[in-house]
Amino acid sequence: MAANALRWAAPASSDERSIDDLVSLIVNLDRQMRGDSYRMLVLVRELDDRYGWSKWPVASCAEWLAWYCSLSLSAAREKVRTAHALRALPATSAAFADGRLSYSKVRALTRVAREHDEDLLLAYALNASQAQVEQRCAQIRNVAPESVDVARRAWERRSLWISRNVARGTVLISVEVPAEEGELVAQALDRAVAAGEVASGIELGAERENASTPWQAQQADALIAIVKAYVAGGSADSDAVCADHHQVVVHVDAAALHGGAGRSDLPLETIKRLTCDCSLVAVVEDERGTPLDVGRKQRNVSTALRRALWARDRGCTFPGCHRTRYVDGHHIEHWANRGETSLDNMTLLCSFHHRLLHEGGFRMRNDQDGEMYFERPDGRVIPRGGYRYEDMVDDPGAPDLGADPSMEVREPRATYGPRRSFSSARRRPPRSRVSA
Repeated sequence: MAANALRWAAPASSDERSIDDLVSLIVNLDRQMRGDSYRMLVLVRELDDRYGWSKWPVASCAEWLAWYCSLSLSAAREKVRTAHALRALPATSAAFADGRLSYSKVRALTRVAREHDEDLLLAYALNASQAQVEQRCAQIRNVAPESVDVARRAWERRSLWISRNVARGTVLISVEVPAEEGELVAQALDRAVAAGEVASGIELGAERENASTPWQAQQADALIAIVKAYVAGGSADSDAVCADHHQVVVHVDAAALHGGAGRSDLPLETIKRLTCDCSLVAVVEDERGTPLDVGRKQRNVSTALRRALWARDRGCTFPGCHRTRYVDGHHIEHWANRGETSLDNMTLLCSFHHRLLHEGGFRMRNDQDGEMYFERPDGRVIPRGGYRYEDMVDDPGAPDLGADPSMEVREPRATYGPRRSFSSARRRPPRSRVSA
């Protein structure tokens, strides 16, 4: 150890090495460190296989690694996961041991290489940057069925915090939303900045030479402009049909959207939700992502069809929901699966229940009479008119729970299916409406 430290000690004079020699030493040391990282992961895997960490008062190999090597617990868990994943990836392991791959690239590859062509991914990773490898692997993961869990967790983590600092006379607003909704916020802020809804820097008597407004300040001004427009009544009516005010570009392979292999910028169910009711522009790209052809803008749900949906449904059709604002047209059978964009194959859903249908495990089905009903993730039908006591027990002759206060009311175990009457599970009956 001491010999190595002396070997790589800095020279007395910085001029003793040329720049080329310095660069060569750095590159060689980096490659050596990569090989050492692989060998360390192999040792960590062996320690975990032999439960060697159990000699210490820890619950897992990751906890031992975090404790002994001064790592964060999340970083230690990733190292243990990567070490075990490399067991099934011989080509990636060889490249890592030889120093041709960095740990960051290997960590990304181990998340997807087992389900895809390892050699193809390895060839790409050897000639791509770390950011490109991370993006490619994320796109591959978004095609997997379990990506819906990632989307659901991102939605469940949505939050907004407001903290008031009286001494400074400011308010701190912190918000976390799913990626696709965050892009909408960014688009709105950019539009407000482009429209000139920002301070010029001289409102409070600032000198002209200091009048340039920082980017962060422009974003803050844009947010205030958007809020003021909404408070002043600038929001559109719930049933109004207007032109698009924003556009978010999302890449997804057509093959993946139709159930085949491919890549996607977002989980497939998220993209299907976003494309249920929006304008689409199809872009044909080559393998390097270069656009070859840009199609015309097409709106999935026409103005006439949206008016018909409003005339029939009058709002969200999910059982028990009465929302009439922020509703989308939802394809019962998605158009990517050759479902028609027609009145019979569509219904209105609020943004909350639209997300549940795509990313929450809920489903819509049609019974033998063609009537629509909703199912929970466990397969139980949601009655349109609400649950009754007889729907909540398995045996109609079950004892009266009210007779014994000590008995618990448990989660219902009955499985509801199309054999029940769907009078309460069908669409709300059409109401008479006079159109202006």
